Amino acid sequence: MSSPPPGAAAAPAAPPAGAVAGRPSVIQLVFREIGALYAAYMPALTDGGLFVPTTRPYRLGDDIYLLLSLPDDPQRYPMAGKVAWLTPANASGGRTQGVGVRFPNDEKTRQLKIKIEQLLGTSISSSKPTQTI
Repeated sequence: MSSPPPGAAAAPAAPPAGAVAGRPSVIQLVFREIGALYAAYMPALTDGGLFVPTTRPYRLGDDIYLLLSLPDDPQRYPMAGKVAWLTPANASGGRTQGVGVRFPNDEKTRQLKIKIEQLLGTSISSSKPTQTI
């Protein structure tokens, strides 16, 4: 199993009160460094998205809830997304196992996408390798 990019951490959050088996999971995704956010951000998706390192099995289209923390920002951003792609265990190129989560098309998430892109600044167009598609 590979580990998340340096400066990023993902962990299952406590299930919401009254959670029912089969309901989407909640994952805390904490970015401590801009470089880790760059490695996980997916600007190629129209509404944006993030790579989430996880060994939990998901299928394309599964709902997933993230509690996202950005570098130097004490606020946590809740977001419901959908699995847009899968990186299996032992993927080529040493890629970390996980899923790509597509942001929903809503105003709250559009504001989050803008915030992420402002944090990334010009690095968003870098050719450095990432965990994404």
